[in-house]
Amino acid sequence: MPHARALLCLLPVRPRQAAEMHERYLPTHEWARAEGEEVVIGLSDFAAREVGDVVHVGLPKVGAELRRGVACAEIESVKSVHDFYSPLDGTVTAVNDQLAQRPELVNQEPLGAGWFVRVRPACASWAEGLLTAEQYRAQLGLP
Repeated sequence: MPHARALLCLLPVRPRQAAEMHERYLPTHEWARAEGEEVVIGLSDFAAREVGDVVHVGLPKVGAELRRGVACAEIESVKSVHDFYSPLDGTVTAVNDQLAQRPELVNQEPLGAGWFVRVRPACASWAEGLLTAEQYRAQLGLP
């Protein structure tokens, strides 16, 4: 009998209700938020402060296939260069072109205008295994 998670991936992605539209996180500080049938991903507020002033963001191209936990973008700050890991499996449907001219948006509005890409998730259970905001804050030792 197929594994239950594999069966969930066969279900179509449904639009989420407003109450479900909260960010979920990888332990490595990437966030994902459902918006309709797509998922928007970016860098957490905590990580945006920690990396320093962002001067360049290298994003994947529309159509790129992302895999959870695999580097898909690069963040260059005045301090160093960091890999950005995809929080879900899926296909890039849009990139935030504003970041090419205004990479500082990652620092200024990491959960808003500083988003990285929109993704069509590979399965409906894309958030399974990601941290809730409360779990993420606890991992950081924040209230």
